[in-house]
Amino acid sequence: MSESVEKLIKTFSRLPGIGEKTAGRLTYHLLKTPAEEANQLAEAILELKKNVIFCSICRNITEQDPCEICRDPRRDRSVVCVVEEPSDVRAIEVSGSFRGLYHVLGGRLSPLDGVSPDDLSLDLLVQRIEKPDPGISEVIVATNPSVEGDTTALYIQRLLTEKNVSVSRIACGLPAGSHLEYMDSFTISQALQGRHSL
Repeated sequence: MSESVEKLIKTFSRLPGIGEKTAGRLTYHLLKTPAEEANQLAEAILELKKNVIFCSICRNITEQDPCEICRDPRRDRSVVCVVEEPSDVRAIEVSGSFRGLYHVLGGRLSPLDGVSPDDLSLDLLVQRIEKPDPGISEVIVATNPSVEGDTTALYIQRLLTEKNVSVSRIACGLPAGSHLEYMDSFTISQALQGRHSL
């Protein structure tokens, strides 16, 4: 085998969700593409690392500080949605259902993985809430519905108990168009606990 091929396969396989077989397929695909396309990919990766920074206010990714969302005067500045990663901001924005601000933690509490409160941007969240301007009155915790996500949500709720804000958690349950028979027991349990009146 070529050393260059092996090196790229190992590099790709270090990416999340990419196993050795997928890394091999990507590598062999790149071997067949014109050099111009491979160069475009390399340039896009270099530009990403050079240009993308974290917003000093919300910790979302941006190329200009503060980010576009934090700068937008049309946003509801009284509501902050707390998410784990910048990709979560993108998912919520695509839905078009939220017009407040965000706060990106940069992960979730996970003692087994060595992630403690000090590893997350919780101190920045508290600082934002304590500022009288813009006057945050509600924090929506939108961490993922997992043991770590629930632990993080509970920690945030306790952290903000004595602050003058209401803290809520996004609902969990069955996705639209799904069937009960195909759902896991955790999802069904969450749906039953989060039930509401008709």
